[in-house]
Order: sequence, then structure tokens, then C-alpha cells
Amino acid sequence: MMMGEDVEGGSLGSYQDRPRTFPNMRNKAYTPLIFRILMGINVRVLFILLLLSLGMIFYIGASTSGIIVFVFTVCIISFLLSIYLTKWVLAKDEGPPEMAQISDAIRDGAEGFFRTQYGTISKMAMLLALLILCIYLFRSTTAEQEASGVGRSVTAFVTVTSFLLGALCSGAAGYVGMWVSVRANVRVSSAARRSAREALQIAVRSGGFSAMVVVGMAVMGIAILYAIFYVWLGVDSPGSMKVTELPLLLVGYGFGASFVALFAQLGGGIYTKAADVGADLVGKVERGIPEDDPRNPAVIADLVGDNVGDCAARGADLFESIAAEIISAMILGGTMSKRCKIEGKGTRKGSVKSPMEDPMAVLQKGYSITIVLAVLTFGASTRWMLYTEQAPSAWFSFALCGLVGIITAYAFVWISKYYTDYKYEPVRSLALASSTGHGTNIIAGVSLGLESTALPVLIISVAIVSAFWLGQNSGLVDESGKPIGGLFGTAVATMGMLSTAGYVLTMDMFGPIADNAGGIVEMSQQPESVREITDVLDAVGNTTKATTKGFAIGSAALASFLLFSAYMDEVSTFAQEPLTQEYKEKPDYGRCVAIVASASLREMIKPGALAIISPMVVGKYST
Repeated sequence: MMMGEDVEGGSLGSYQDRPRTFPNMRNKAYTPLIFRILMGINVRVLFILLLLSLGMIFYIGASTSGIIVFVFTVCIISFLLSIYLTKWVLAKDEGPPEMAQISDAIRDGAEGFFRTQYGTISKMAMLLALLILCIYLFRSTTAEQEASGVGRSVTAFVTVTSFLLGALCSGAAGYVGMWVSVRANVRVSSAARRSAREALQIAVRSGGFSAMVVVGMAVMGIAILYAIFYVWLGVDSPGSMKVTELPLLLVGYGFGASFVALFAQLGGGIYTKAADVGADLVGKVERGIPEDDPRNPAVIADLVGDNVGDCAARGADLFESIAAEIISAMILGGTMSKRCKIEGKGTRKGSVKSPMEDPMAVLQKGYSITIVLAVLTFGASTRWMLYTEQAPSAWFSFALCGLVGIITAYAFVWISKYYTDYKYEPVRSLALASSTGHGTNIIAGVSLGLESTALPVLIISVAIVSAFWLGQNSGLVDESGKPIGGLFGTAVATMGMLSTAGYVLTMDMFGPIADNAGGIVEMSQQPESVREITDVLDAVGNTTKATTKGFAIGSAALASFLLFSAYMDEVSTFAQEPLTQEYKEKPDYGRCVAIVASASLREMIKPGALAIISPMVVGKYST
């Protein structure tokens, strides 16, 4: 009550000497239904079921392709590493009781928001699944599907199943991001009392856990669906579906992931910014108290927003990006393979040498190592999966396309860092402009934001053109001798850009965890030396969140060309004729002109009436 009376009365003096008493704000912990069911099963039974599931997955994968087995192995290794990181992070202490109580309030608010939002999304997903089922039951099938016996009912069932699985995995990716952040924040706060190095390690490894789960889940889900459909439908056996047609059955998975990510980003993003701005207005502007001051009741809502917006929503968003772009690349690859008559066949943890070493420099070293590993593994992967005797050097051209994507990702991260890191001129000039008032702050900020878009646009344009040119000159041609590898080259470039998504997501999760840690330190009234450490981590976290947004926008821009091309390929498949076919009838140009003229005349009535009536009204009342 004392804090409430002080805020209302405006008597906000120093609070450091006040007793650190906080109510127990933790409600009953929320656990999703699927996790409650799993937790109710005996550990031994659960272990046996897990072994049987893994055995079945690998058996199906082995019946499909050695590449699928390799993908399963890598994904499972990433899950095991994420379990190790989880145990390492959760083994750290939560600090004094006042820290734990504030963290409990943040956790309770984040889980309440998640429960409400995803409960609504799940209901809408079920309704949409029924609509998709009805549409596919009356939708025409391709000639290849009819020849292979895959009718409308099978296509509808497969698409709806893929949609629901994609939506479920996307929601799980969001929950994983939030789950780790609301538990790591207080541990980072506690570690900051001892050293900056330990606090940085906890924040980075917490982000690494979420990144490996999200990326592994996206790839694993696609691989499992592909393998199951391959075995169930008898793909590539006589009289059955060709493997080049199979990716068309996976579009539901990407759509389900996109559906959940859309609402997660909208709901989480709106809440995050509303809570952030509201807390700053009432605290900094109206009452003149520090950020994250414990006397500001809106601070908890702000800290909750970091978790539901920057962690849960971003996890679902990157999950959707990875899944949709992999499936699109598979569709384009299948189309190119048919036209060419070709038959189918980790997180680096940074360490700090000095307690005062710049955290951004440590993260940058980790990202540089990730880039090097991505280049090496991408080159090996293209040689393994894209080599064909019809064009022996094509794999190298596509490896260069992947290199274009990797370089594009690095450029976007560097540009975002330059425009948002406090060590560089843009942020310093904006801070100087802020010293003269709100107006100059807004003008300088908006102009800086507009300026920051110039280089990314140029880079994306160069990347698309370069990847398309490399693909066109890969040596792959259709029956008429026309080069056709350009679109697939842009797809490979997109995959190259996403090859570093795991580490980028790690840096993104680092941001809200560090932000929450700073809030907990401030609200629990820790010494100034502890706050200095979390302030540095928070400042770096703001930069890493900005780099992730830049990365996400860049990958979406690069993939937009890819997604549109995949859409045209699917339309062409169902229409059974290429979209490049000549028109057969003369367009009705006069009708188009008439429509536009009629609309323009209707819109002219109000301005014209205003011009005529205004002088009459003014003249009447002026006489």
C-alpha cells in the first residue's frame, strides 16, 4: 500500500532504504495438457515408449532414404544437447527470495497470456482444419495423383493432418521459447551478483536451448511427414506417386505453422509494445522514476511482454519461416527434377576471457564461427544431395547460391548491429538529438530508420539476381535445352540464409532474458554494481533483438520470390499447363477503361460538390 500511496500522491523519493518485502504473487503453475499427460505416465513406461517411437521413426526413415536417417540423427542430437543446456541452466540458483518472487509474478503472467492466446488460436485452427477438409474434398487432383490412385479423400486427410501438426509444432516452439526465458531471467539476475561472465553464459545458453529445439522441431516435423507419406503411399513404386509430387502434400504443415505464427506475432507484439510504452509513460514521463522501478505496477506487465512477444512469438515466427521455406524449396526442386528428367536419389557457446569483455564481441565471435561451419557443411550437403551426372558441376553452382544466402545473412546482422549498437554513430547521434527534446528525437529516429532500409534493399536485390544467375548457369536444362535452374538457385540461397537461423535465434532469446534480468535486479533493489552488469547485457540484448528482426525480414524478402514461384508451380501442376502459355483472346481494353473512368467520376463528386458549395455557404454567411 505504501508504494501505491506514493505513486498516487507523487511523493516518490529514494526507495533503497525501504524493506524489501514482496507478496507471494505466484499462482498455481500452468502446464499444457500434453505435458500433464506425459508427466502422469510412469518414467519407465515413458522411456520404453520413447525408445519404440525412435525405433519406428528410424525404421520408416531407413525405408525412405539415407538422407532422412541423417536428418533424424542430427535433430535428435540437437534435442539431447538442448536437454543438457536445460539441466545446466536450471542447476543455477535463483538468488534471494525477493528475486524469486518477482520472477514468479513474471512467469505467472506469461503463462496466463500464453494459455489465453493459444487457447483461442487452437479453436480457430480446428475450425480452419474443417474448412480445409471440405475444400480438399471438392478440389480437383493432379493427373499424377489420379494415375497413382491418390484420390480427394486421401489428399484431404493428408493436408489436414499436416496442417494440424504444423500448428501444434509452431505452438510448441512458442511455448518452448517462453518456458526457458521465464526461468532463465532470475538465474541471470542472480549470476550478475557474482560476475558478468556467468550472467552472459546463462543468457546465451538459455537462448541456445530454445534455438536448437525450434530448429530441430521444424526440420524433424517435415522429415517425419515426408517419410511417413513416402512409405504409406508407396512413393516411386510402380503405379504410385512419384517422389517429385510428394512435397505438394506437405504444404499443410507450412500453412499450419504460418497460421499460428501470424496470431502469435500479432497478439504478442501488440501486447509487448502496449505494455512497454505504458510502463515508460507512467514511470519515466509522468512520475520521473527509473525504468523497472518497483513502485511502478506496470513493470511486471512490461517484463511479461518481453517473454510473450520477443520469445514465444519469435520462436513461432522462425519455426514458420524455416518450415515454409524448406517445403517451398522441395516443391521447386521436384519441379526442376521433372523438367530435367533427373531421378531422385549446432550452437557455439561463447566464453568470456575477462569479466568486463564486451558481450557483443563474444556473441559476434560465436556467429562468425557459425558462419564458417555453415559454409563447410552447406558445401558438403550440396555435393551429397544435388550431384547429378546430367550436370556434374551443378552442385557447385548451387553451393555458391548457398554461399550467397549465408553472406546475405551476415550482411543483415552486421547492418542491424551498426544501426542499433550504442558503440556506433547512428545510436550516438540519436542520443545527442534526444538531449534537445522529444521533437528532435522523433525526427532523428524516423530519418535513421528510413536510412537503415537502403542497404538491406540493395543487398536483397543483389542476392536474388546473383542466386538466380548462378542457378541458370548450373548446366541444368529442360528437354528443349532451356536453362531452368534459376528459381531453384534462389531457393538454395534462402536455405543458405536460414542455415544460421539457430544461432540468430539464440541471440534473439538472449535479448528478452537479459531485459528481464535487469528488471528483476532493479525491482528487488540489488546493489548498483549488479545493475551495471545487467544494464550492459540489456543494451546488447536490444541490439541482438534488432539483428534478429533484420534477419527475419531479410529471409522473408528473399523467400518471397521463392514462395511465389512455388505457388506458380503448384497452380501449373493442377491446371496441367504452364503459366507462360500465350493468350488466345484479345483483352477487353475498353471495359477496363470504362471501369476506371466510372470509379474516378464517382470519387470526383464529393470534391466537386465541396468546391461548389463552399463559396455559396461562405458568401451567404458573410453578407
